[in-house]
Amino acid sequence: MYNPTRRNRNIGTKKQGHGQDNELTIPQPAITLKSFLERLDKYQKEERIINGHEFLFVTEQTRETSKHSCTIDDIEKIISSIPTNDYGELKLIILRQPKRKEETLSPVWGRLIYSYEFEGDYLPAIIIEAIDYSKSFKWSKKLSPDSQHELERLRNDGHPIVEDKRAFNAEYKLENVRRTQLYRTLPHEFGHYVHYLEFVERPGTEDEEFEEWEKRDDNYFKLSKADKEKFAHNYADNLRKDLTEKGIIPFDRIINKKAVPNNGLKS
Repeated sequence: MYNPTRRNRNIGTKKQGHGQDNELTIPQPAITLKSFLERLDKYQKEERIINGHEFLFVTEQTRETSKHSCTIDDIEKIISSIPTNDYGELKLIILRQPKRKEETLSPVWGRLIYSYEFEGDYLPAIIIEAIDYSKSFKWSKKLSPDSQHELERLRNDGHPIVEDKRAFNAEYKLENVRRTQLYRTLPHEFGHYVHYLEFVERPGTEDEEFEEWEKRDDNYFKLSKADKEKFAHNYADNLRKDLTEKGIIPFDRIINKKAVPNNGLKS
């Protein structure tokens, strides 16, 4: 007897839609326009004047198993060594606690947000994520060339990466994470912002039409991810080389006594 279900190989697969209604996604509440990055819970604010430029550090309280690897003083020391012309309008430095689902679906060391909504203002922001030290990280062995380069950078940062049959694995250690986020991620995100300044802001003049600025802005966000990453990596590599040659880095962790408590985790 004819049975159509036996002829439809898509039944029960993604092609037919199976499982699409229960995929893991980062939720977006209907009552707010804020992205998940802008929805901070308990946090403290601290203003710092660095080379005459005002920065606002926002430190979100961490979970018991998580910790911010970099202190405000650590970050201030790096920023103070960056050319002031590269500060632009950057003001916000967010030390953020990602939600558990975000750590699963969108794990990153840090991000640059070109327009971040915080307490009614919209400003560029660099976000440095807290890390859950009760977990480890795992990379598939099927890596793109860019991912292979990143894995090598992690090894150079000191992460003890172990290879098994299916993946590359490593335990999160505070000092290794700090080296990655302080000496590489922070300069990398600055590099993205400097790229934006050079492409959009610096070519402008005081009396130019808004449409000219808007055109450059649109063209910047049409650049490929590869082009943006290349610029940011070069900026970070050059800065790190310069700071190393000057003896500024590496340096021991500077404890900021005004920062949000680290929930009892030892460093």
